[in-house]
Amino acid sequence: MGAASHLRLFEFPLLAIETSCDETSASVVNGRRVLSNVVASQVEMHQKWGGVVPEAASRAHVAAILPVISEALVEAELVKEDLRAIAVTNRPGLVGALSVGVTAAKAFAFGFGVPLIGIHHLEGHLMSTMVLEDPPPFPHTCLIVSGGHTELVDVQGPGHYRVIGQTRDDAAGEAFDKGARLLGLGYPGGLAIQTTAIGGNPARYPLPKGLSGDTIDFSFSGLKTAVLRLTEKEGPHLDVADAAASLQEAIVGVLVERAIRAMDRLDSKALSLVGGVAANVALRNRLQHACERNGYRLFAPPIALCTDNAGMIGLAASFRLASGESDDFDMDVYANAEL
Repeated sequence: MGAASHLRLFEFPLLAIETSCDETSASVVNGRRVLSNVVASQVEMHQKWGGVVPEAASRAHVAAILPVISEALVEAELVKEDLRAIAVTNRPGLVGALSVGVTAAKAFAFGFGVPLIGIHHLEGHLMSTMVLEDPPPFPHTCLIVSGGHTELVDVQGPGHYRVIGQTRDDAAGEAFDKGARLLGLGYPGGLAIQTTAIGGNPARYPLPKGLSGDTIDFSFSGLKTAVLRLTEKEGPHLDVADAAASLQEAIVGVLVERAIRAMDRLDSKALSLVGGVAANVALRNRLQHACERNGYRLFAPPIALCTDNAGMIGLAASFRLASGESDDFDMDVYANAEL
């Protein structure tokens, strides 16, 4: 399909809303430009439980949604009447959390008489690299790595995706969270592991990478068990920095290996790295070096567009709205939905 910059875009201000899990986010997007991207995180609230509590997340979304939308409009230096469309994540995610965002989106779309469109959360991640001045060309390969998803996708163009590899159990982000909990590092685990691993020896504790052979699928469930056994075996003698570095190495190593293998199979020359775990510095660096060695180009969005945010939802919506797509007001939310 060629350069992404030549594809049709919705070149008008649109409001995007994201409430699929534990971030309340609103963004104003115009074409491939993210004019504002406000995120109200619930991380501090969920830390005391060691993970996301769905009911608490929904209540927090209700409290935050209107202030976040107002702030997004102020940052974009626009008023509500300037908006020409409303986009919202409606799948997949926590049903209660999704419902808060979709209800707000429907109210704004109805009130201002503008189109409404529901966006798949993973499509938002896939399109997050479109904000780059030099975005990846189509087709390209994408590695989505987040708390709930780990997938390799053949991206032919906006709206045209084929999952070619995926986790068979836990996602990479779950492996970080569960490993961090076992090491006593708290929540969220990704940043805790990355920080603790600095200066640690990644070869100190050999950990399984899951699924041997010529595969581009992933499996991280055995990693949690291995970390549990490691903590039980070493007890007070466990070097936490080395353990964190070893865990990070096991996750990053297999992600890089399978991504490059997928590129080889597809004869692809461009790889995008998206999702919350794409903020991991070790993963970015390892993938960059692997791509350079193999003559591939790596594309990753700014850190602010890696974790859940509405900016990426607006970018995905910009392509769909330009092709004339929209949804009715009976649009529903879905806990699970294939890409």
